[in-house]
Amino acid sequence: MEAAGTDSDGREFKSPQDMWRDQTGDDNKKTLWYREGVAYWEGVEASVDGVLGGFGQVNDADIKGSEAFLNTLLHERLGDAGRNQHLVALDCGSGIGRITKNLLIRYFNEVDLLEPVSHFLDAARESLSQEHCVASDLHKATNFYCVPLQEFTPDAGRYNVIWVQWCIGHLTDDDFISFFKRAKVGLKPGGFFILKENIARNGFVLDKEDRSITRSDLYFKDLFRQCGLHLYKMKDQKGLPEELFAVKMYALTTEAPKKVHKTRSRVQGNRPAIIK
Repeated sequence: MEAAGTDSDGREFKSPQDMWRDQTGDDNKKTLWYREGVAYWEGVEASVDGVLGGFGQVNDADIKGSEAFLNTLLHERLGDAGRNQHLVALDCGSGIGRITKNLLIRYFNEVDLLEPVSHFLDAARESLSQEHCVASDLHKATNFYCVPLQEFTPDAGRYNVIWVQWCIGHLTDDDFISFFKRAKVGLKPGGFFILKENIARNGFVLDKEDRSITRSDLYFKDLFRQCGLHLYKMKDQKGLPEELFAVKMYALTTEAPKKVHKTRSRVQGNRPAIIK
């Protein structure tokens, strides 16, 4: 993976390796990277506008895009059997519980939230409590983990879906890979990851203020390969303001997608019929 990138001051790096060496090249630098990332968000108010960086108005389009993608995947992966299963999801980098409250809790019987910023998690717990939310005994937020992604290991076989949105940019490449390798163990058979993230046009962009990196599509695909994950499906998020980064959704599985054999139709499609 040798694409060049820049930081928010316009400084150029020849490769991600160069940038990571510069930013997190020893234990002290790496500790500081994570500490400053959390400190940035600790200074942000626990509101939809706060967690969306002042772009609270994108919430509706974001949830709508996610719901269409999730619907398709649940139908394809679980079919009608999914309706009778007890479905469990993990919301990674859950913030104030925006995605759990607006989407996941309607599709899953249980949702666990993982968020390193304690006042966000407190706000999530409050907004998902019985009084404020459509949660019921059949659909509820179960666990609230105040732990960063790079230190979290899920219970084995607990989750149908692990949802990772707008948080993986805080992880270094090696922690990205080790997170997904650990998190794989948390999936039920047939379970999958959904990663939804900002996409750089090429290479990467380092944000020095909140200590995060926006990766390109190719950069992500290279990391997925190193995690031993397979790209099952992907989709662009539509309807976001043009001044924002493009956003893509990736569905990732631990097993390779089944190959569909379409030889016959391809032959027919490629040449005109001959009357004999």
